[in-house]
Amino acid sequence: MGSMHGRDQVLRGVAPRGWLCAALMTAVAWTQAAQADVLLTLHAGQFEPRQLEIPAGTKTRVVLRNQDTLPAEFESESLSREVLVPAHAEVAFYVGPLDPGAYDFFNDFNHAVKGQVVAKALAGGH
Repeated sequence: MGSMHGRDQVLRGVAPRGWLCAALMTAVAWTQAAQADVLLTLHAGQFEPRQLEIPAGTKTRVVLRNQDTLPAEFESESLSREVLVPAHAEVAFYVGPLDPGAYDFFNDFNHAVKGQVVAKALAGGH
């Protein structure tokens, strides 16, 4: 009967905490996975959209699609990113989590081609 009592302690004490922790970790992973990719297109020598909005405080996957006939290089000093995308190709990269604000980027092969990532605070202050 002593071993049953010990087993009951595990079932009543430790195990539920472990289940709760696992459930929370699963919920966080599911929420992150559920977040949609953000699409940035290079078309006719311009980034579209020129102002890419993302939620502040979250890691965001950006898909850069180059529809032009020349390669491009997404570069941003404020985001610490340099990403080469060949002509008629697509690449994905992550930015963030970012504080609310604007972060400039440009095509390093043509500095006149510019845009901004704007990290916006979510409702509730996040």
